Amino acid sequence: MAITLNPYLALQGTCRQAMEFYHSLLGGSLTLNTFGESGMQDIQGVDPDGIMHAQLVTPSGQVLMASDAMGMPHQPGDTVAVSLSGDDESLDTTFRALSAGGSVIVGYEKQMWGDYYGQVRDKFGVVWHVNRSGGAS
Repeated sequence: MAITLNPYLALQGTCRQAMEFYHSLLGGSLTLNTFGESGMQDIQGVDPDGIMHAQLVTPSGQVLMASDAMGMPHQPGDTVAVSLSGDDESLDTTFRALSAGGSVIVGYEKQMWGDYYGQVRDKFGVVWHVNRSGGAS
């Protein structure tokens, strides 16, 4: 069972440009999903053309993820989060441990893409995205 550690950038309306730039530098495969494609086009403060999720996989297998922070608070210096993803059930426990003494931003539950996902700011102020493929929590 594998667990992957990935940087996840929160950008303010510049995600597409940034990720296309990183792609031009690093090569590989770039996937961009907009808020509109995800059915979030009617939420106040959200640009339907904004990027809900971007993923760059380099030829060497490194992964960089990002999104536009539209509709969410955005503080300078608060632009990088850590993302843990995989199929290992230990991610459920990891999310609960990261939540202790911190604050849950998005509850850890089954999402529209079929995985369990949650977002938490840990007791040190670090934001974590935890995504476990399929299964039950």
